[in-house]
Amino acid sequence: MAALPKTRSGKILRKTMRGIADGHDEPIPSTVDDPSAIEALRPVLHRADHTP
Repeated sequence: MAALPKTRSGKILRKTMRGIADGHDEPIPSTVDDPSAIEALRPVLHRADHTP
C-alpha cells in the first residue's frame, strides 16, 4: 500500500498494526500519509480468534 510509511525499521507501524490485531483502538502514527490506509486495514488485521 503506497500510503504506508517508508521507514527503516517500521517499529511504530508494526506496533500499531499488532495493537489493532489485538483489538485495541490504536492511534494512527503521524508518519502515515493517508490515515484511511490504516482504517482500510482494520477489518483485515482484526484477528478472528481474538475476543475483546
